[in-house]
Amino acid sequence: MKKKRAASRSRKAGLPPGALVHVGELRSAQTTLSSISYNAAECTEQVLSSSQFDAASPGPHDYTWLDIRGLHDTALLSRLGKQFNLHPLILEDILNTEQRAKVEDYGNVLFCVMRLFAWDDASQTLESDQISLVLGRNFVLSFQERSTGVFEPVRERLRAAGTPLRNKSIDHLAHALIDSIVDRYFVVVEHLDAAAAPVEDAVLAHPSPTVLRTINALRHEVQTIRRAITPLREVLMTLSRGESPYFGNDVRPYLRDVLDHTMHIQEGLESLRDVLGGALEIYLSSVSNRLNLEVRILAVLTTLFLPASLIAGIFGMNFQDMPWRDVHDGFWLAISLMAVTATVLATIFWRRKWLNARGE
Repeated sequence: MKKKRAASRSRKAGLPPGALVHVGELRSAQTTLSSISYNAAECTEQVLSSSQFDAASPGPHDYTWLDIRGLHDTALLSRLGKQFNLHPLILEDILNTEQRAKVEDYGNVLFCVMRLFAWDDASQTLESDQISLVLGRNFVLSFQERSTGVFEPVRERLRAAGTPLRNKSIDHLAHALIDSIVDRYFVVVEHLDAAAAPVEDAVLAHPSPTVLRTINALRHEVQTIRRAITPLREVLMTLSRGESPYFGNDVRPYLRDVLDHTMHIQEGLESLRDVLGGALEIYLSSVSNRLNLEVRILAVLTTLFLPASLIAGIFGMNFQDMPWRDVHDGFWLAISLMAVTATVLATIFWRRKWLNARGE
C-alpha cells in the first residue's frame, strides 16, 4: 500500500498547483453520485451516473445535497468543479486522500476536509477514509472514497416530512454531516476500548509475543485517531467561533456541541493510550522478571554442581599420594561428599526461596 501511495505522489512531481491527480488507494471501482434536492414541502432523491451529473446542479427546490462516492474519476470531478465553480485547489485536495482535517474559505464556497474512521470486526483493524465537504449558499457537496453509510441517518431525516432538518437552512445540513462523522469516532473508540480491556489480564496471566503484537497494534490505531482528532478540533473551533459566514448564528451552538464531542473523544483516547502504555510496561516488567527467574534457576543449578566439579577436579589430579586413593570405598566417599554438599546448598536455597520458579 505504501509503495502505491508513494508512486501516486511521484506522479504529481513538477505539475502545477491544482493539477488533478488521484493520490491514495483505489477504494471504489466506480463513481456514484447521489442527489437530494429538498425544501420544507418536498424532497426529491435520485442516483446519477457520471454522464448525468448535469442534473446534480441546484434544482427547483431550495437546497441540494450531492454525495459523490469514488474519487478516482478526475474527468468527472473536473466537470463537477466547473458546474459548481469550484477552485482547482479544492479539487486537488479532494483527490489527495491523505489530507489532514482543515477548513478553507474560497469566497464562493467553504471547503472542509475530515477523516472518517470505522472498525472492521472481521479483521479487528481500523479503517480510515477521507471525506470532503463543500458548502455553498444553497448546496452541499460531499466526497467520499467509498460508500461508508455514515450519512444514511441524515438521508433518513431528509426523507421524512416535517423533520427540523427539512425546515432549516443548508448550513444545518452541513452540521448534520459533520456531526455524523464525529459520532463515528465514539463507535471506534468504544471498539478500541473493548479490544484493550482483556489486554491487561493477558499481560499478567501470560505475557506472550501475541499479546505484545496486540498492544502495539492498538497503540498504533489510537495514535492514528489522535493525529486526526487534533486538527479536526481546530476546524470545529474555527467554525464555532463564527469566522465563516456560511454558518449562521443559530447553528453555531450545535457546532460547539460537536466540538465538545471531540474533546470527549480526545480524553477517551488519552485514557486508552495510558492503559496501553501501562500494559506495555507490565509486559516488559513481566518478561524481565521471568528472565531474571530463569537466570536465577540456572545460577542455582550451576552452584549446586560446582562443589561436585571441584571435588572431582581435586581427586582427578595426578599425584602419587592422595587422600582416599588407596581406600577401598574412596569412590563412594567422594560421591557422598558431593551429594552432601549439594544437599546442604539446596536446603539453603530452598529456605531462601530461590528454588521457587514463580519467585515468591
